[in-house]
Amino acid sequence: MIKEAVWGMLPKNNIARKMMTRVKVFAGPEHTHAAQKPVEIKL
Repeated sequence: MIKEAVWGMLPKNNIARKMMTRVKVFAGPEHTHAAQKPVEIKL
């Protein structure tokens, strides 16, 4: 469903098809990617 929602927001052309190949959707809060230099922001 997420990929379909993203696809619906993009223009229908070759660029959008290339962008959709780069979309990664993970089930749940855990994934293998992390920020390069995370910084904690204290309010």
